Amino acid sequence: MTFGSVSFGTERAAGSGDSTDDWEARLGEQVRTLRLDAGLDQVSCASLADVGLSSLKNLENGRGTSLRTLVKVLRALNAVDWLETLAPSPTISPLDVLRRAPATPRRRVYRPRAES
Repeated sequence: MTFGSVSFGTERAAGSGDSTDDWEARLGEQVRTLRLDAGLDQVSCASLADVGLSSLKNLENGRGTSLRTLVKVLRALNAVDWLETLAPSPTISPLDVLRRAPATPRRRVYRPRAES
């Protein structure tokens, strides 16, 4: 999946064994790419997002940050769609699918009874 020029790495299989540090580094690279595509330096982006410069640098360098900082920076970069890909709203309720499915009669396996 791609947003702007940022690839979300869907070419890797889910649960491919990447460590938390690897994921933080990849997310940081993607945020940096979004910021550069928007033509912002780190100081301007941090100010626009209302986060500290060190928080933005930590985020981009994959050194850990808060979810709040990530959300603020992505909102400042007009990347709310990016957030939606992380946690999409469910469009189909599994219970509704079951309720709408045609009722199928139960099938049973009969075994001959043992003679007494």
